[in-house]
Amino acid sequence: MMKRRTLMRAFLALAGSLATVKGLLSLSYGTTLPKDRARKTSMTAHDFEFTSIDGDRLPLSAWKGKPVLVINTASFCGYTRQYEGMEALWRQYKDRGLVMLAVPSNDFGGQEPGSAAEIKAFCETYDVSFPLSRKEAVTGGNAHPFYRWVVAELGEGAAPRWNFHKYLVGADGLLAGTWPSSVTPQSKDITGAVDAALKAATS
Repeated sequence: MMKRRTLMRAFLALAGSLATVKGLLSLSYGTTLPKDRARKTSMTAHDFEFTSIDGDRLPLSAWKGKPVLVINTASFCGYTRQYEGMEALWRQYKDRGLVMLAVPSNDFGGQEPGSAAEIKAFCETYDVSFPLSRKEAVTGGNAHPFYRWVVAELGEGAAPRWNFHKYLVGADGLLAGTWPSSVTPQSKDITGAVDAALKAATS
């Protein structure tokens, strides 16, 4: 009996390890979403509103007709240097219509503990010039409504799993792509999707 229990524990431990590895592998790549995918809700991103780091309204409807790249950020994360790539991407594409929105969040590892003023000052060290929202929850029941909509549209697996998860919203307000933290802002996957979204916006 004891040997059987030991074997069962070992099996469960192995199964848990395999599940963890599978989960990590599933987060190692992103995807561009097909235009004709089945919709789960009648809402679009244009139904949601953020508040800026300075306390002003940031309705996504103000950017109708433009693709928006939404990225949850943190100041003290191993991926924080992606701010450099975000700024470079923003400068490369903003005149063509791309909007970049950073959403600071303390959800993962407590890596965004500061006040709005501290977050803003930190971002200035990366010469960030794109819009920043105030600090928001991006997971769970207290998540900002935009992130709850993403889960309603794409399922629980599409929720951010860490800082610097990326969502591309098309000019029509529909989700056009999603990429995990490991995919850098200037990767070919993201620039290709941005190019396609900008082309669709003008067609």
